[in-house]
Amino acid sequence: MFKGMPKIHAGRIRFFSKTHTFVLPLALLLVLTLPLTLLNPQPARGAVKKEEVPPALTTHAQASSLIDVTSGRIIYSAEGDRELRIASLTKIMTAIVAIEHGRLQDRVKVSPTAYAKEGSSLFLQKGEQMTLENMLYGLMLRSGNDAASAIAEHVGGTEEGFVHLMNEKAVQLGLSHSHFANPHGLDAEGHYSSANDMARLTAYALHNPTFARIVKTELKKAPNPNESWDYSWHNKNKMLRLYEGADGVKTGFTKKAFRCLVSSATRDGRQLAAVTLNDGDDWNDHTRMLDYGFRYYPLIPITDNQQPIDGYPLLTGASFAYPLHDGEKVQLHKRLVLYKKSKSNRANVSFGLRGRVEFLLEGKLIGSVPVYEKGSRLPARSTVQPQQEIPAAQASATGGNQERTWASGWSDILRNLFRA
Repeated sequence: MFKGMPKIHAGRIRFFSKTHTFVLPLALLLVLTLPLTLLNPQPARGAVKKEEVPPALTTHAQASSLIDVTSGRIIYSAEGDRELRIASLTKIMTAIVAIEHGRLQDRVKVSPTAYAKEGSSLFLQKGEQMTLENMLYGLMLRSGNDAASAIAEHVGGTEEGFVHLMNEKAVQLGLSHSHFANPHGLDAEGHYSSANDMARLTAYALHNPTFARIVKTELKKAPNPNESWDYSWHNKNKMLRLYEGADGVKTGFTKKAFRCLVSSATRDGRQLAAVTLNDGDDWNDHTRMLDYGFRYYPLIPITDNQQPIDGYPLLTGASFAYPLHDGEKVQLHKRLVLYKKSKSNRANVSFGLRGRVEFLLEGKLIGSVPVYEKGSRLPARSTVQPQQEIPAAQASATGGNQERTWASGWSDILRNLFRA
């Protein structure tokens, strides 16, 4: 459309050709399709070869889902939006809500209603006190229902108040097939989720360093105020011992939900999470699901931070990567969107922000990165766009108000990313 090098000056973009100069004000929103060159080599455009399409994957589960934790892409799903009982997978939500709203060193007291809760238990004594952090270990490693109720009452004031926070979080994350009636997962009317929702919740939670540290722990000891011996909790999640690179997340079982499992694993810096609901062969199914994701959907670097935009005096303001199978690489495109000039973005424009590059797979937006004018003094922390990895600076919070600030950013990202 335009030839030559454009120049950005005084709120206008000038495109020069041999005979004409085109001047467009930044008050207009410009969308320009650009050629896309992946950082990794990609095959020539054309028909997708049969071997480039991953083979079919099946499980024994009533519903299942596999997600890339970094990007948030669900790369496999079967009956993924079906609303089902989830048993103690509920405690993933319980833990992340408690971490974001509570203080890890607070003392949590076991009330008469939390004491001797049915089902799996830490066998806490009535009136016993334990730090919230240690109680979270007991919750996630041994699936203590007494711990779940005690945590809920401490953080939410009442169990009902805490359940309200759980459902509020589900809405924030766009989990449209989930509703919680309690913090432990015992069967109850109106208590359900889906495999896809649990995958998205897990991807969100694993970006929280406190949550990630707890769920990958195989053995935890905690002080016991009533006995001469300490509590010693071994993680029920056998995937930590069965699968190379496994680092979480949670088991679950009730007589109505049957066997439920969420597992995660990291290899070469890339993390996946698998979910199965009502699966009698879950350990083997999760092994095959994780193997499938690592083998057929590698995380492909698409653009680097401060990468020049060909033909424009612009640089990207962040890196972007996305899991793609070989046959999808030819379906990936990008477009440059130049921002309009307005009072609302005046502060960003002062940093040299000029727009964004959007990435589309088969015409669907999968993410974007900001672009800046060359020579600009970039802001200390760029806005995270949908389906990008959370910057380490944001992911380093470890409790209290810092956790809530960190979580707020991810809530916005995932709400936009996953809303139906």
